[in-house]
Amino acid sequence: MQRLDTNNNRGSIMFAKLAAEFIGTFWLVLGGCGSAVLAAAFPHVGIGLLGVSLAFGLTVVTGAYALGPISGGHFNPAVSVGLWAGGRFPGSQLVPYIIVQVAGAIVGAGVLYLIASGKSDFSVAGGFASNGYAEHSPGGYSLMASCVSEIVMTFMFLIVILGATHKRAPVGFAGIAIGLALTLIHLISIPVTNTSVNPARSTGPALFVGGWALEQLWLFWVAPIVGAALAGFVYKAVLEGPAEAPPVTGR
Repeated sequence: MQRLDTNNNRGSIMFAKLAAEFIGTFWLVLGGCGSAVLAAAFPHVGIGLLGVSLAFGLTVVTGAYALGPISGGHFNPAVSVGLWAGGRFPGSQLVPYIIVQVAGAIVGAGVLYLIASGKSDFSVAGGFASNGYAEHSPGGYSLMASCVSEIVMTFMFLIVILGATHKRAPVGFAGIAIGLALTLIHLISIPVTNTSVNPARSTGPALFVGGWALEQLWLFWVAPIVGAALAGFVYKAVLEGPAEAPPVTGR
């Protein structure tokens, strides 16, 4: 009986984690992509590139504090892979996390589509916040430039995440640092690829755009995961520090 109760408890905890990841990724796509689709170019008061960048950062900040205590607040398959590579996340939970993250992104994009299509002249041909390279890059950047951008931006995103959540980091500020990092990443790379650094975020809108967006989606899975995995291995090997290191003063 005790073993059954333990298994039920573990199942409930895992269900809560997966639900939190679903909701968090849903919120990231609805908030971030929603700002790009609905508000970026709104006549006379559009929020522009800066506003979209802040929106993505704010979804991560709010999601991290609301849902991070439950699931860790990944909301991104690349983050889950990077944390696994850095020894911070069990491999046994990697596939379930990625599945619900992608599902949350698709539902988020679906809700955004329902809202956006309520405008008479709406069309997904405008891109629907999809990521792209070459002729579908906002600034016309090549495949090589887009690939380098996504790898490097995701690498640095994971370095910030791993550092901000290190046991010696100041407690309670990780969500702010991570959200600001994502804002900065968007400020840099929206002109290059429309900024992915998140395969789930890329998948949701691409499914509604179809065509070129699905054809180019492979890059926005491969590059972020490569960048995240590299960051995890590098951080663990070079930056993690000895376990016996003294605590940081002023924590």
